[in-house]
Order: sequence, then structure tokens, then C-alpha cells
Amino acid sequence: MAEYQTIRSAAGTRSAQIDEGLRAHMNKVYGTMSVGMVITALAAWAMAGLALTSEPTAYAFSEGRYLTDLGYALYVSPLKWVVMFLPLVMVFAFSAAINRLSAAGAQLFFYVYALAMGVSLSWIFLVFTSYSIAQVFLITAVAFAGLSLYGYVTKRDLSGMGTFLIMGVIGLIVASIVNIFLQSPAMMFAISVIGVLLFAALTAFDTQNIKNTYIAHAAHGDTEWLGKAAIMGALNLYLDFINMFMFLLQLFGNRE
Repeated sequence: MAEYQTIRSAAGTRSAQIDEGLRAHMNKVYGTMSVGMVITALAAWAMAGLALTSEPTAYAFSEGRYLTDLGYALYVSPLKWVVMFLPLVMVFAFSAAINRLSAAGAQLFFYVYALAMGVSLSWIFLVFTSYSIAQVFLITAVAFAGLSLYGYVTKRDLSGMGTFLIMGVIGLIVASIVNIFLQSPAMMFAISVIGVLLFAALTAFDTQNIKNTYIAHAAHGDTEWLGKAAIMGALNLYLDFINMFMFLLQLFGNRE
């Protein structure tokens, strides 16, 4: 009986340690993601300010607004393709290099990626009103918080959704690239609706996956691996948030 009580006490202690470690792990994930979001927002806002001017230049953008040389390079010249696709290339590079990077190196890479994403998304400040951007951001933040909380607390196993969601993301990327050339409003609307639903589901899925991954590996005590896992988790949730925000902005944003 005494031996049983000892085993039960040890199991309870171990469970409490995992719970405490999980909270710290999730705090690091959300904290890293939040810093990345701030970097992206500041980079986008600053770059848009440098790209647009009220002083007449050779590059008219809209009534009373003109592109600077930097703005022309980013949004009109062939460099726009590099700016547009650089974040996508960096995601694949990050996934391939994560095992060779240290936790500190992975975190630095993530922040550089967030900066590149900010430059890539800076055009929204030229096209949409600041009020609608702030409004849609707030809606996205509330929806993201609810979906992520659901993924964390639900007892339902969401792992079966993984393959379907990955296939959906690939299909969405292909459709978005095709529509860059087609410029079909109907196709853009369909892509935006599907994108919102897809990344809403991914938010819950990724949150549960981050939690389950930590619990499965916490017993090994590999702090270096768990540190990198937190960065990868932050990247996944960051991408879920950014994509959900962008698709909602396409649907509900008010254009200048």
C-alpha cells in the first residue's frame, strides 16, 4: 500500500511538472509570435510611409498620392516578385534548416522572417483604409484567441485533420498564384472564404499539436529541442494569424 502511494505521489508530481512546463512552453510560443507580429506591423507601416508621398513624382498612385522611387521598386518594378515570394521561400528554408539551427538562431531567423513579411504586406496600407485594417485586425485577434483556446482545451483529437488541411493550404497557394495572373474577382472571393475557414481550422489544429508535442517530449528533458519546437510553434500560429487576417481583409476591408 505504501509502495502504491509512493508511485501515485511520484506520478502526481511528474504531472504537475509537465503542466507547469507546458504553461511556460505555451507562454514562450505566444510571446515569440506576438513579438513577430509587432515587427511585421511596424515594418509594414514604416515601409508604406516611405513608399508613398503627397509630393508629385513620376509615379502617380491615386489622386493626390504618388509613389516614391522605393515605392515604385517595391510595388511596380520586377523587384515586386522578390518581395512577394520571399516570405514563402524563407518558410521552406526555415523548415529545412531548423534541425541545424540553435534555439537562438531559430528565433533570430523567425524575427528576420517577420521583418520580410512586413515589407511584403506593406501594400495594404496603400490600398485599404487604416480604420478597416485596425478593425479587421481586432476581429482576427478575437477569432484567433477563441480558436487557439479551443485547440488547447478540447479533448477531441484534431490530428486527423492534418492531411486534409495541408492539402488545402497547397491548393490555396496554387489557386492564389494562378489568380495573380487571372485577376478574377469571383475567384478571389472564393479563395478568401476558403482561406478564412482553412486557417481558422489550422489555428485550433496547430495549438493542439504544439501542446501534444510538448507533452510527448517533455519527459526526455531536451531543452534545446523544446526551445526550437517553441519557435516552430510560434511560426505556425503566426502564419495562421497573418493568413486569416489577410483573407478577412480581402473580404471586409474598405479600400482607399
